[in-house]
Amino acid sequence: MRSRSLTLAAASAAALLCLAAPAQAASYTIDPNHTFVTFEIDHNGTSTNRGRFDKVQGSIEFDRDAKTGQADISVDMRSINTGTPGFDKHLQSADVFNAEQFATARFVSERFVFEDNGKINEIHGQLTLLGQTHPVTIEAERFNCYANRMLQGRETCGGDFELSIDRTRWGLNYATQYGAAKDVKIIIQIEAAKAK
Repeated sequence: MRSRSLTLAAASAAALLCLAAPAQAASYTIDPNHTFVTFEIDHNGTSTNRGRFDKVQGSIEFDRDAKTGQADISVDMRSINTGTPGFDKHLQSADVFNAEQFATARFVSERFVFEDNGKINEIHGQLTLLGQTHPVTIEAERFNCYANRMLQGRETCGGDFELSIDRTRWGLNYATQYGAAKDVKIIIQIEAAKAK
């Protein structure tokens, strides 16, 4: 009887420990077919220059219940695509992104801010560009999770995220002496599937 009581007590204690243990944040794998980074910058007060980076990779973890998250995203600066090869070449040159020397831009999160319903509102972190690192805040314009039928129902989360930066903080000074715009809008379209 004493042995049975001890066994029940041990089982109860183990159950309580399991309940008390913090939930693990889920890991998500970025879908390269639905993940791109686009920039927009004023062009002489007339139109808007736009370009897209086609190669984005990294890792994402978040826990909606605990309202925590982590992201480490890298962008291949050589994957710029404006639809105009000559413009792409100039953007990759030392005048602008200097992609030969600084092939990767990287964002590492420090804090996720969630809404009450568990949706991401903001992501605070550090952006490294041209070898310089400065803090930024990325705002979620859209965010959702769904059962992805193409992946046998695996949960896929993502959305549209935006931030604006003064490019000169990172030493991206091309043509500013002639009055070229400093402010750049960055749009991050991202989807990531929950790891198996």
